[in-house]
Amino acid sequence: MSTTDHALVLFAHGARDPQWAEPFVRIRDQISSKHPESSVTLAFLEIMKPSLEQAIDDLAAKGIVRITLVPLFMAQGGHLKEDLPKLIASIQQRHPRVSFNITPAIGEVNNILNMIAEWAARAFVENDAR
Repeated sequence: MSTTDHALVLFAHGARDPQWAEPFVRIRDQISSKHPESSVTLAFLEIMKPSLEQAIDDLAAKGIVRITLVPLFMAQGGHLKEDLPKLIASIQQRHPRVSFNITPAIGEVNNILNMIAEWAARAFVENDAR
């Protein structure tokens, strides 16, 4: 997964409560521990730091020119359909050498949806057995 000019950016919404970000921090840390040679960054749309712009500015300053951006959103709502393209356009004006591969929102990935459904069904069955 590693190259010196490629980074992974996990992109989440952000919230006022710092605990809200803990699952995303754990995801970032799990990836980083499995790929210690890779640059893995967590960035937020609003409220929390770093913002997507700040994260990309920092990566570009380190010579990163390719970014895989993974939206940690459940669906392609307005933030991903409208806000993200505007942010990327603004970022690319400042960093024209940086290219982006933007994945689907995690909630649109069948394997992830299947895992959530299995977990919810198990919780239901286990609670029903009590």
